[in-house]
Amino acid sequence: MKELFNLKGKTALVTGGGQGIGRAIALALAEFGADVVVNFRGNEKLAEQTASDARKFGAKALLWKFDLARADAGAEWKKFSEENACPADILVANASMQVRAPFDEVTDEDFEAQINVNLRSTLRLVSEVVPHMAQNRWGRILNIGSVQQARPHRDMCVYAATKAGLVNLVKNLAPRLAPMGITINNLAPGAIATARNKDALADAEYRKAVESNIPLGYVGEAEDCAGAALLLCSDAGRYITGADYFVDGGLSLRF
Repeated sequence: MKELFNLKGKTALVTGGGQGIGRAIALALAEFGADVVVNFRGNEKLAEQTASDARKFGAKALLWKFDLARADAGAEWKKFSEENACPADILVANASMQVRAPFDEVTDEDFEAQINVNLRSTLRLVSEVVPHMAQNRWGRILNIGSVQQARPHRDMCVYAATKAGLVNLVKNLAPRLAPMGITINNLAPGAIATARNKDALADAEYRKAVESNIPLGYVGEAEDCAGAALLLCSDAGRYITGADYFVDGGLSLRF
């Protein structure tokens, strides 16, 4: 059974891998043998820390600085991977843009940024990594969604819509990619104590209200997402495709 999780010889591209859930997943994949490419937009210090920690497991780790709001994600990844001889066997599409605003105050800029980072870049990267995966008859694609697929936040309508879109993308592509030996799945975190949520969760009253809606009764940590990601990115999950896994303490069950 242990060998089913072995990722030796595989390379994983993790977008937004410098911190939070992306970092936790990158390190889990490295611990089980994968080399990792840590994509980041601006905070090189955090990205390098993730890469440095991945190397402690014996993994090769590279940094790819690229803003996924740009339209050329696929082309730029192809260029980077060819220059560095690191085609992706595993893609973890984790990076996302989240803007809090009432629906009638969403600007065109905020709308486009969230659509571009959360949806367009994922499609472009998937399109670019598939040929290599298909050639090897082995590939793993994991989209990081959100509990907001099921429980959209009232002030994050665009963000929630993009995460629902990722689920549909997974279901659309799963039967197309399966004959090539490629699985594609969605992992939907709930309330996780990441930097993005730090300020909101620092409010004791707000945190109490959030936890009151979580059946397990507490906010999760980024590492809570790593085990499910490892399953879906390894041979242990080879018979799982088109699936949508909630890692949310049961939050999605409360309405």
